[in-house]
Amino acid sequence: MALIEPGMRVRHPTEADWGLGQVQSVVGERVTVNFEHAGKVLINARLIDLIIEGPPAR
Repeated sequence: MALIEPGMRVRHPTEADWGLGQVQSVVGERVTVNFEHAGKVLINARLIDLIIEGPPAR
């Protein structure tokens, strides 16, 4: 599991139609991501390896 932190831009590995997402929060293995076309999704990072597209916005 890659280090995921709030603000990072990510993609879901099997849901390309969700578009680009921005990590909203990380609590343990639970990652909340706001995707362009799917809205907010809670992801278990133990089961899903998100694809990191960019660093946190500064």
